[in-house]
Amino acid sequence: MKRTIALAAFAAIMAVSGTAKADTLVFTSWGGTTQDAQKVAWANPFTDKTGIVIAQDGPTDYGKLKAMVEAGQVSWDVVDVEGDYAAQAGKDGLLEKLDFSVIDKSKLDPRFVTDYSVGSFYYSFVIGCNADAVKACPKTWADLFDTTKFPGKRTFYKWSAPGVIEAALLADGVPADKLYPLDLDRAFKKLDTIKSDIIWWSSGAQSQQLLASAEAPFGSLWNGRMTALAASGVKSETSWEQNITAADSLVVPKGAPNSEAAMKFIALATSAQPQADLAKTTGYAPINIDSAKLMDPATAKTLPDQQTASQVNASMAYWAENRDAIGKRWYAWQAK
Repeated sequence: MKRTIALAAFAAIMAVSGTAKADTLVFTSWGGTTQDAQKVAWANPFTDKTGIVIAQDGPTDYGKLKAMVEAGQVSWDVVDVEGDYAAQAGKDGLLEKLDFSVIDKSKLDPRFVTDYSVGSFYYSFVIGCNADAVKACPKTWADLFDTTKFPGKRTFYKWSAPGVIEAALLADGVPADKLYPLDLDRAFKKLDTIKSDIIWWSSGAQSQQLLASAEAPFGSLWNGRMTALAASGVKSETSWEQNITAADSLVVPKGAPNSEAAMKFIALATSAQPQADLAKTTGYAPINIDSAKLMDPATAKTLPDQQTASQVNASMAYWAENRDAIGKRWYAWQAK
């Protein structure tokens, strides 16, 4: 799924390209509380250790990344992307191969390691609700799609069909172990039933704002955004019923100006303590297998890797293979 990049945005990319210095590395992520936590857990310790300053950019934009690589004018060094995009972009020649003589992949969950990417964090799409704004909160995907029982606006992620398509099929009664290959006709027919009640969120921060303001008092959110919402004082409820898991990944764009430093940054970001520190702050699970023992057991039990009773694992391999084809239909459906 590639977003269109406007000429003005492309010109801006060209203007900043080539400005990176050996003592500066540009890290691009999704903004909001997640990127704030990545700065504290990863960027600040990296600067303390190496003296290399981390410049923050974002939000992640796949159209921009592709445009920079194709123009040979790359200004990003490390980018946090969705796992299925990482798999596809590696195959498409948009990414540098990672240096595993620098990055210790033996300590990383192998589900989230490819030649071109390693996991950033492990998360779930959950059903979130502003409990102060409604009489009752939806507990299942079927509830979230029931506008009679739960009237009002609901929110879903605009830029990515993974997680939303699965939720629609689960709401329509498809067993979790029969999701793939995805029945797109059935999924879009189910989505049609709530289309007029959907407010799309484009960033994690926006999803939090929609719930906090009660503009959309419930919806599908990343679990870490619900953790942040609760910490902000909003009376919120999270349902882990059939939570849909996926992982973000760290990648280095092809032609990144500071690729050597980028490998060192990824090595630190995926090491045990920084992964544990990020998990404690965000509510996302670490991808380093040694991180759990560095965390308070009570905190560790609240993370997605512990919510396995009815958990549904989104197939990143399926999405990487079908991302573009589904994406065309996804955005065409939204535009109708």
